[in-house]
Amino acid sequence: CVCIVFYLCCLFHPAGLQRVALAVFGLEIAHLQSRGQMPLPALSPLKRTESDLCESKMFSWCADQQNVFSQKMMNVFFLQKNGDVIYSKVLTGNRKVFRLEAELNASPEELHEILFFRVEEMHEWNPSVRRIKVLKHVGRNTMVTHEVSSEMAGNLIGQRDFLSVRHSSKRESRVYLGGASTRLESLPPLPGFVRAEDGPTCIILHPLQDRPDRSRFIWLLNIDVKGWLPQSLVNKALPRAQADFTKHLRRRLAAQNSENNRC
Repeated sequence: CVCIVFYLCCLFHPAGLQRVALAVFGLEIAHLQSRGQMPLPALSPLKRTESDLCESKMFSWCADQQNVFSQKMMNVFFLQKNGDVIYSKVLTGNRKVFRLEAELNASPEELHEILFFRVEEMHEWNPSVRRIKVLKHVGRNTMVTHEVSSEMAGNLIGQRDFLSVRHSSKRESRVYLGGASTRLESLPPLPGFVRAEDGPTCIILHPLQDRPDRSRFIWLLNIDVKGWLPQSLVNKALPRAQADFTKHLRRRLAAQNSENNRC
């Protein structure tokens, strides 16, 4: 599926990638619009041959650029004692995109289940999320969600809400989770909230070579939190949010493993 283009290329052409991401299910959206079930702005669907070509080129380009991206274009921003690393890359306007790399005690399939198929349960283990609601499924692997977040950076960044397209895809042993903001006229920002915008962003999950029950977790975070906030504050808050998310995810996995052992 063409949604796989969310991969590392997200960081280099965000506007173009967002259009591609939304076009992935443009045909389905158009069908829903014609029936009055989903009043989204009109999207330009890709033809199948164009989608295949786009996906092929994106994968080839991303494979060539991954090492360059890691070694030459990113700075180590945050190094955790547990080995987690967060890199940063500066964009126009002093905005930064962040890449977290970690190892998790779960298979890619287990993480896929928790982070995508059970996304509405995320508030149960991640205190930075107040709720996530799936508004519409488009097939099994694509959905539109509304997310309400808690405050960040010691309440310096107030509550945000997000309206996003999420997609998951699998190639060989790797799982890819992508997301990008969208608009829905029937769901404006909540009163008292600022509507933030996702990247596009993506998460890449693949098993460790010698431990298929463990995963390499790569998270590319590209968010515009909006509002009147110093960019320096935002640039400090986002990697901390990544570190906190990973900490809470590990606790969730530990609790699940403990429960499985009792059974």
